[in-house]
Amino acid sequence: MPIYYLRRLSGDRRTSSANKHLGYSLTFIAGAINAGGFLAVDQYTSHMTGMVSSLADNLVTNKMDAAYIGLGSLAAFVAGSAYSSILINWGRHHRTHSKYAYPLFWEALLLLCFGLLGGTLELHQSGFVPITVMLLCFIMGLQNAIITKVSNAEIRTTHMTGIITDIGIELGKALYINSQPESAHYQPVKSNRKRLRLLLRLLFSFLVGGITGALGFKHIGYSSTIPLALLLVLLAIVPLMDDVRTRRRVFMRHRLHRKGSS
Repeated sequence: MPIYYLRRLSGDRRTSSANKHLGYSLTFIAGAINAGGFLAVDQYTSHMTGMVSSLADNLVTNKMDAAYIGLGSLAAFVAGSAYSSILINWGRHHRTHSKYAYPLFWEALLLLCFGLLGGTLELHQSGFVPITVMLLCFIMGLQNAIITKVSNAEIRTTHMTGIITDIGIELGKALYINSQPESAHYQPVKSNRKRLRLLLRLLFSFLVGGITGALGFKHIGYSSTIPLALLLVLLAIVPLMDDVRTRRRVFMRHRLHRKGSS
């Protein structure tokens, strides 16, 4: 059962339920990275709204060093999204089982790099902060593109602004008092309760992830990223192994065919 669940969670055959469960897991991880990353580099790296606003402020106040870091962080987020899209589209064209799992595996490796490097370098004394910020932005862009592609832009995991806005919209619909019965000329306002539950669970997952990441970094340090990386590997491992087995079978058939023809 766990193998079947993991295969469904990040495999190539998608369902609405699998998208939601993967979304909850990745939202938890995003919250943990964002909160833990802030304690590491004094900057949130999951949402680009604040990053672009900060870039504008630094340009106007002539803080060019900070502006360059902001520009590099923005470029890193875009690059992460682009790289995720390249991996997924390559997997689609080659009909792999792991077209969504492979970017998750890359995210795990990069997150592990952040934890290992951060644990051996004194960031604020070595000038390593800008590189760390851009690495985290790349990771966030990579992850956000994964769930966006998987769910056809229905689910976002790395920033809560849109999710909280949508929660407010659905609550407004639920509280709206329809003055007339439904007819051909009047469509009553109805709240989408399923979507509201999804949005609330995503928000809760991000919050719990943020608390977990902050506590982990506060008490353990950079090593707290290792469990997050292992969770990502767990999410990705079954489709990756499915591809390994498929390639092995193809290789063996090709080898037997060559022996038979000779």
